[in-house]
Order: sequence, then C-alpha cells, then structure tokens
Amino acid sequence: MPNRKLVAVAGALALAVGLSACAESQRTPTTSAPQGTTGATAARSDSGNANADATFIFGAAGAPKLFDPFYASDGETFRVTRQIYEQLLDFLPGEAKTGPGLAESYEGSEDGLTWTFKIREGVTFHDGTDLDAAAVCANFDRWYNQTGAAQSSAVTYYWNNNFGGFADQTDKDSLFESCTADGMTATVKVTRVTSKFPDILAHGAYAIQSPTAHEKYDANNVQAQGSGFTYPAYALEHPTGTGAFTFGGYDDAAGEVTLNRNEDYWGTKAGVAKMVIRTIPDESTRRQELQAGTIHGYDLPNPVDWKALEDGGAKVEIRPAFNILYVGLNATKNEALKDVRVRQALSYAINRDQLVQSQLPEGAEAASQFFPKAVSGYNTSLQPYPHDPEKAKALLAEAGHSDLTLEFWQPTEVTRPYMPDPASIYEAIRSDWEAVGVTINPVAKPWTGGYLDGTEQGEAPAFLLGWTGDYDSADNFIGTFFTKQDNAFATKNYPFAQELTDALVAADSEPDAAKRDQMVSDLNKKIAEEYLPGLPISHSPPAIVVAAGVNGLVTSPLAAEDFSTVTITE
Repeated sequence: MPNRKLVAVAGALALAVGLSACAESQRTPTTSAPQGTTGATAARSDSGNANADATFIFGAAGAPKLFDPFYASDGETFRVTRQIYEQLLDFLPGEAKTGPGLAESYEGSEDGLTWTFKIREGVTFHDGTDLDAAAVCANFDRWYNQTGAAQSSAVTYYWNNNFGGFADQTDKDSLFESCTADGMTATVKVTRVTSKFPDILAHGAYAIQSPTAHEKYDANNVQAQGSGFTYPAYALEHPTGTGAFTFGGYDDAAGEVTLNRNEDYWGTKAGVAKMVIRTIPDESTRRQELQAGTIHGYDLPNPVDWKALEDGGAKVEIRPAFNILYVGLNATKNEALKDVRVRQALSYAINRDQLVQSQLPEGAEAASQFFPKAVSGYNTSLQPYPHDPEKAKALLAEAGHSDLTLEFWQPTEVTRPYMPDPASIYEAIRSDWEAVGVTINPVAKPWTGGYLDGTEQGEAPAFLLGWTGDYDSADNFIGTFFTKQDNAFATKNYPFAQELTDALVAADSEPDAAKRDQMVSDLNKKIAEEYLPGLPISHSPPAIVVAAGVNGLVTSPLAAEDFSTVTITE
C-alpha cells in the first residue's frame, strides 16, 4: 500500500504509518535488556524543574480512526495508540532498529522458524489483569482468527500485508503458524524465514492488548456497512494496553483525545499527568496555536517556517530521513514507457541535485535507489542518475520517442514527509522533462479524492508517490513496491516481472544476514540500471516542533514518538 500508510485520517494513512525496524539483522539472535528497560523507557528521564502535573497538548493533522491498532493503518491513529499500548519488541530510542519490549529477551531457532519470547514480569494491563505468555498467545490467536469483514485489507491492513492469511482461509498462506504459552514464555512458530520477523512485532499494529477487555467489549465484532465498516465498543471507547498512558476519552466534537498517566506503569512513569491530542487539520493554524501557547507541539512543520519557529523560541527537531520520494511509471498507460531507454531518459532529464537544494529541507539527499542508507542492503556503490539532458534526448531519439507525450499526475491537498510541497516538486520535474522535448499533460487530483486510489489502481502513466518505512528491512520498501504483481508500477507487464519477484522473495527468505544484504544490494543495482520500473528521486528529513518549555522528546525516524518521555517546565 504505497503511501496509504502515510495519509492522515481525513483520508490519510500512516506516518509511520508507521513504525519501522529490523532487529540487528540477525535471524537467530538472543536479544535482551535489563529488567524494567525497553527502547522507550531507556530514554525517559525526569527534569528537576518539570511540572509533574502538567498537561501536554499536541496538535495533530487528523483525527484517529479508532483506538484498536490492529484495525489501524493511519499515522494519526498510531500516534495515539502507541501511547496506550506496547509490543513484544520495541524500537530503540531514535532508531529504526528493534530491541526488547514486553518481551525482555527473545531468541530464534537455528532454522529461523521458531521464536521464544521471555515475557517481562510484573506488567499489568490497564484493567488490572496480568501480562503473561497466555495473554500474548491470545493476541496472536485473535489476529490469526479474524473472520468476515475483519479479513478485509481495509480493516486488517498490516496483518494482510505482513502475515498474509487467516486461519479459515485455504487460498492464502499465512506466515503465522502457532503460539504456545508456558508461564512467562511464549513460543511463536512461523511457516517460513523472512527478514521481517520478529522485527515487525515492534510495529504498533501488533500491540499486546488485554484479552479480558477483548472479551468484555466484543473486540472482534467488525461489520461491513455500505462502503465502510463499523467497529465494536472496544475499538472506540475501551482500548486496554500496558503503556505509560491510559485512555481518558475522545471528544469527537472537539476533536480531542485525552490520555492519563498510568500510575501503575511497570517502567518509568510518564513525565506529564495528561496528554491531549487535538485535531488541527490546517498546518498554518497549528503553527499559530503553538506560537500563541495553546498547544505544546505539532508534527510536520513546513520547512519554510523552521527558522521563524526557532527564532520564536520553539524547538524544531529534525528526524533522520527514513523515506523515499519516487516517480512511478506505468507502461500499461503509455506504450513508450515499455522501452527502458525511455525510462532511462526520463531519469537523466531530472535535475535531482537542484530539486533537493531548492525544494527540500536541509539534510535531504538525492536518491540512487528505492530506500535510504539506513536500511540493510543499501548499495553504497550506486550513484543517483546524473542530470544529463543531452543523454536524455539521445535516448529518446534512439527509442524513436523524441516526440513523447506523457500524462503526469500531481497530488493536491496534501503534505508528506518526503514531499513537503508537492506542487513545487511536480513543477521542477515537469520543467526538466519539457526541457528535453517531452510534452506533459498535467493531471491534478486531491490526495484522498482520487489520487491515491487512481495511482494504486494503475490509472496514472507517471505520478509522484513516496514511502516512510515501517522498520529496517529492504522488504518493507522494495518488497512492498515490487513483489506483488498488482502494484502501482504495474511491473507484472514487464518481461522482468517474475525475475524481480523471485529475486525479492529469495532475498527476504535468506536466513544469513550478510548474504541477504548482498543479495539486496545486487538487486538494487539491477532495479536502478536494468529494470528501472520507477525513478527514485530523494530522501527528505521530516521535522516535529515543540515549545521552548518542552523537554525530553526523543524523535523517531519512523515518526513513532513515545510522548511519555516528555516533561514540561512552566
């Protein structure tokens, strides 16, 4: 779902949508942390001047969809739920790597198919029930045994994409096989080796929730209704996790979620008594409210405002760029694109360095491949396509398409971490293409008003899209883009389609980390130089901003901040 995970609820899907990380790139690790310490709590510290009774107010771009993260796929929902829930694994502070979470240690078998998790002692859910291995397995069983409407990828997006099937489905193979409990030890078996397991368990969709609350509030009762779905009371009113904040309620009219400090939290308690997440759709309004002191922070400040915000005393925290902006090309909508020389010409025509310098914030980089340097398997020998208009013209002439006409789609009514100003980026690329003789037919569509659906359904010959990773794995980037036959690039229509899919699956299934990384690195070279199903453009660092009196925020490259580390000095 390229991008859907990055849209906010106004129709969007996950900034994090995410979360992202690959645990030490080892398939058979033994990983542990000191008792009472996870990636989140390791970052928590108290400030002597902090007001422990303070309320931290954060301005969100959209409203959460619900409060059961297993049914979520959008960033605004995960922003809330990651404060309430925790996972077996956690992301290390400020990183996309994973470590222990509710599992204080975990170990994989020699063949990578059996994983043993030692569950942390002394942890209770918000309803007072105990966390143990049986509760963990109850969550795995709940995920695997979804039925009816809940099996739709529109409801269980991450399970469908990461695990691939449910218990009663005979036409889909599931990655999950079983979970067995023995006291505080949970043993999970998977059906095949994959680079994403167990690291995917750090994603917020796989939060460990109270089985007692699930039963009490009929948590699995998802129903189809018209073109959408209805969700049970648990998902809307009674989310029950183990996290540093408890759910205090949602005022739909005011667009406010209230979270309360969990006084019985097993680790370091939250630095504020309350957190309010207030929906403020307009970015300029969020900025004005921060400057007026009515909120303490907000996400994705416009890069043009960074200096003014800092000059006014605010703290603009810049996250590492864990994303990719690309131009998608779909040859089913333009026959000329089937010729790799045409695709190469379009790539040589783009002045990436100028685009990065003029359109993106400081720290952005031109892209040579479809994921950033932080991801295992990055090919360090690859360079971005140089800006070479003459070579672009020569390739077009050689391919017999000097008079190429191309429909190019532009998204409107959106700002993304990898694409802070879509209109300016679009115009820069359009201008470069026109400079080598390509006639552009522009098409502009609202992000959630036809653009995402249209691109994902293969209607656009050329289009701008991007991705923020969920964890440190090549499979989360190029696997997401190219493994499926039905994707926005329509790679199934290219002669290399099966070869590419087979190579991606083989790399993801390789249990030896070093060998897997080399396979991915070699594949990145082929994708960039031989296949070129799309054009990687840039990696851009998104920011989050907080007021001067806010301390302790640890930024996440996945936009997966844990706000329990925040303190306020007033």
